Amino acid sequence: MNDGPANPIDSGAGASYAAAGVDIDAGERAVELFAPHAKRATRPEVLGGLGGFAGLFALKGDYREPVLAASSDGVGTKLAVAQALGVHHTVGRDLVAMVVDDLVVCGAEPLFLQDYIAVGKVIPEMVADIVRGIADGCYDAGCALLGGETAEHPGLMEDGHYDISATGVGVVEADSILGPDRVRPGDVVIAMGSSGLHSNGYSLARKVLLEWGRMDLEGHVEEFGRTLGEELLEPTRIYAKDCLALAAESEVRTFAHITGGGLADNLARVLPAGLSAELERGSWTPAPIFSLIAQRGRVERAEMERTFNMGVGMVAVVAPEDTDRAQAILTARHVDNWVLGSVGRSADPGVELIGDYARF
Repeated sequence: MNDGPANPIDSGAGASYAAAGVDIDAGERAVELFAPHAKRATRPEVLGGLGGFAGLFALKGDYREPVLAASSDGVGTKLAVAQALGVHHTVGRDLVAMVVDDLVVCGAEPLFLQDYIAVGKVIPEMVADIVRGIADGCYDAGCALLGGETAEHPGLMEDGHYDISATGVGVVEADSILGPDRVRPGDVVIAMGSSGLHSNGYSLARKVLLEWGRMDLEGHVEEFGRTLGEELLEPTRIYAKDCLALAAESEVRTFAHITGGGLADNLARVLPAGLSAELERGSWTPAPIFSLIAQRGRVERAEMERTFNMGVGMVAVVAPEDTDRAQAILTARHVDNWVLGSVGRSADPGVELIGDYARF
């Protein structure tokens, strides 16, 4: 007796890709839907259009010694929130932010990005929403969406589930590369406020708020002034243009993108041997989402600080004499910013957070 699924071959029908779970027609429909969005995210250097086997980009400009920078990233388990709510465009912006804000740390201007979308089943409207968000993010970052790939994985991923990743490429003059070698004792660390959790720590946030706390994603949270789902899906801020403007108009030594590992670990990556940074917690108040997670999950402060950005999405290390100018530039660009701390000599290199948050 055979209780398994019917075999179409037994009835005389031949096997097909569609019967195996891959719908080529749906894939083509998805391309039709997202093509107008992708075309918006372009630059004059882009050659050709969508549909080629490779994206072409002409490196134009008066570069003396151009160096290409590349970065790859994803969005992580924030995607689970998007999929639970059926909201897919915001995570596309997250994806761009995670890639281009890594590129700009060394002073590179993001040129183009290519995405990879893996889905259990191609739902054209869902894929188009994802790409719409990616295109929006590329537009805000000033880079082109040069191409990408949508792959259907039946049997490996469930219908309605997807994962996204991207690789971005930027360019910087060899003598303008920012990094640890430029950092000096006495330099000032300036914080740029985050838009929330950004795209890190969602495994812990989901565990605490949704699994243990049994909070409803669609429930209104007074501290946020909106639903929990809206708070958790707030897109990652894209700092690329702000950082490039800051580097062009002030003496920036380097940047640090605050992602997984938190403020201390990420800033330590751009400090040279023999130097450390001391950061004052009292200089800012983390947003309510951070205190909610800490309280509901009884998460210790040290664990919070090494998991989440705690309200600081990017930091700039600047020459002390340019502190006021740097802050004025950021303020004019509507970037919340403040002096976080300073760099000094130390036998124990690293980053130390001192004091207590104003409110947490």
